[in-house]
Amino acid sequence: MSELSINGVAIPEAAIAAEMQNHPAETAEAARADAERALAIRELLLQEARRQGLDAEPAAAEDGRQRTAEDALVDRLLEQEVTMPVADEAACRRYYENNLQRFRSLDLYEAAHILLAASPEDRDAYEAATREAELLIATLQQQPGEFEALAELRSACPSGKSGGRLGQVGRGQTVAEFETFLFALEPGQLCPVPVKTRYGAHVLRLDRRIEGRQLPFELVRERVADYLDEAVWRRATLQYLRILAGRATLQGVDLGGENSPLVQ
Repeated sequence: MSELSINGVAIPEAAIAAEMQNHPAETAEAARADAERALAIRELLLQEARRQGLDAEPAAAEDGRQRTAEDALVDRLLEQEVTMPVADEAACRRYYENNLQRFRSLDLYEAAHILLAASPEDRDAYEAATREAELLIATLQQQPGEFEALAELRSACPSGKSGGRLGQVGRGQTVAEFETFLFALEPGQLCPVPVKTRYGAHVLRLDRRIEGRQLPFELVRERVADYLDEAVWRRATLQYLRILAGRATLQGVDLGGENSPLVQ
């Protein structure tokens, strides 16, 4: 494990270990690599700020936390050195028109279900719940008007007391396997097969789909401008970091790749 240093200034092992807590990853090696890059970038920026003789007073961040003197110094350097254009009306409108799907309200689904509860870890119970769901589906295909009564009688979900009705749900409000079937149904359609989830087997019916609406540009203009400004700032900051890294003597870290993180 080579020493991590920036222009001859070594980054202590204790600092790396502490910084790793801020970089969750699948492996300790990946967390360490992220921590080393973040500390190297911070040191590189601090050295440049001090070289230029900059000074800055700590101030509270937007979330109320107090920034350190070093945080303020890094902010001062980036504010001075990283210049970028502000997204104008034309740029914002162009991005909006090219990404209309990002600016729609969510589709909503009114559904009802009957839950036959069972844990997937209990294979026998899960298979029994699936068979029962199949029988209920067969019954409802012949007698669709019995759904509410069967939900009240057989469902293990609290919604059973209201005929199995779930109200209006949107994407991300139910488990993925449930959504896969729900979003594929036509209004009024009973799912022809049991929907298997971690909770058991479901008999599912879609009652109504409420299509999301396109949000007008005027409503999202500020959000678009913030997104574009942030994207430009990140690209400009990355370019500036590459310039600094190209002039520096780095040991134990590579800051020249496309995946170099920005200042944390």
